[in-house]
Amino acid sequence: MTDIREPHPAPLAPGLHGHGLALRPWDPESATDVEAWLRGHVDPEFVRWNTPLRTITDTAGARLSLAGKSADGAAGRAMAFCVTDAADGTILGQVGVNMIDRVLSFARVGYWILPEARGRHVATRSLLLAARWAFTEVGLHRLELGHALGHDASCRIAERCGFRCEGTLRGAMWESGRRDAFRDVHLHGRLATDPEPEWPRA
Repeated sequence: MTDIREPHPAPLAPGLHGHGLALRPWDPESATDVEAWLRGHVDPEFVRWNTPLRTITDTAGARLSLAGKSADGAAGRAMAFCVTDAADGTILGQVGVNMIDRVLSFARVGYWILPEARGRHVATRSLLLAARWAFTEVGLHRLELGHALGHDASCRIAERCGFRCEGTLRGAMWESGRRDAFRDVHLHGRLATDPEPEWPRA
């Protein structure tokens, strides 16, 4: 009998460079990485716009979460990038290519930036790098980006990175800090065949 199962995907463990940034996998064994991951998840702006599956409130939870991200990368299911300054390695935030579906050839992207790194287009620059990797190295056809309705800064980042607004999804994500109420989501999409935006813009 012919085995028609999908082949096991190759591990995803890249290092990306460009736009003054270096993107690398997070390290759950690094105290610096764990501390940055925790700070990102307890930041009031993150909490305002995101309600993750598991709430992270302490170092143990942050380390466990990062171990899960590493496992996802090793299995080819997702890739969580630690966004760092290319010059000195300072951690600036996170960008992820999540829920990679190799059959339908798409994934979902998301990002957050630490408070001290905001206002420097870090999210835009890191998303451009991650999207290029997803299209050229992973070979995906479509990337989706969703953000809570009203998150205008995230909307601008998506548009700068070539993710067109495709509509509003009703009740598609949890309200801030709740799992019993829902809010609407702006859906953006970008295809591998779409032109890659220039950065910085001319």
